[in-house]
Amino acid sequence: MARPQSPRGVTVLGECVADAFVDPAGSGAGELALRALPGGGPANTAVALARLGTPTRFLGRFSSDAFGALFRARLAASGVDLTGSVAAPEASTLAVADLEETGQATYTFYADIAADWQWTDDELAATRQDDAACLHTGSLALIRQPGGRHIEDHLAQTREHATVSIDPNVRPLLVPPSAYRERLPHWCALADILRLSEDDLALLLPGAGPDQACDTWHAAGVRLVVITLGGRGAVASLDGVRVTVPAPAVDAVDTVGAGDSFTAGLLHRLANLGPLGGRLDGLSLEDVTDACHFAARVAALICSVVGANPPRANEAALQTGVERFLPHP
Repeated sequence: MARPQSPRGVTVLGECVADAFVDPAGSGAGELALRALPGGGPANTAVALARLGTPTRFLGRFSSDAFGALFRARLAASGVDLTGSVAAPEASTLAVADLEETGQATYTFYADIAADWQWTDDELAATRQDDAACLHTGSLALIRQPGGRHIEDHLAQTREHATVSIDPNVRPLLVPPSAYRERLPHWCALADILRLSEDDLALLLPGAGPDQACDTWHAAGVRLVVITLGGRGAVASLDGVRVTVPAPAVDAVDTVGAGDSFTAGLLHRLANLGPLGGRLDGLSLEDVTDACHFAARVAALICSVVGANPPRANEAALQTGVERFLPHP
């Protein structure tokens, strides 16, 4: 099967979140200073994809508050196309991060009636384009109502001409895991790619290992399942045939955005290899292995810096198939 000469674009649909970290230098007796960085799983994925060189469009609902301006600026500066995004009257979503000694982040969310969850059918209908090879979504925008069900309907229509990728990105502090479990079989019927973390797996299928989980989700309809295992790498399953990919050694600063960057690396590499644009016809286990190795390197690089700050790729290196990264200032 012929492979395309250049990758087609990826559209990412979902939320932006202001990630607030404690700033020890600015904190003092009786006060706590926070440093807010633009984040949110889907927005992080879009930024990482664009910096890697994939033509990327982000569909979000941007508040008119200070955080909304911050989100727009970050995405635009990374080369993300914001055509189709909505100027929303609601407030932005805020997450206050608590970093453990290992660099793992846990979050407290301030997200009630935020702009990200208010998608309507009319808004989504206005975003439709047929030129993207893949639509990636998930995270809170897909599960929180009222917008989540409208996004599901949008996926059902989009999959007629594009690959659908979903990252559940379970957030139990905001949405009960049972709600994800209820919707996941439907998402698997809509999706071609399901990318999730080991922590997600524990919440979605308690007690199940990666093999059992992959078989369950294949039976529900998804062809490619990729489960990231933190420092142990990732396991990928294509129609039930599996491969395990190790994680590169890295001196981790924190893990913020690592999973999102892995997803971006995976989709970027698959776009370059050619199978995106439908039901993954022609995708081989060799392609999956290649894409997962690339994704693991991208995720390792983001763990070496503070926050969700994906690397930029050398354009010439990508054209020759050699993955070399330029540091982002």
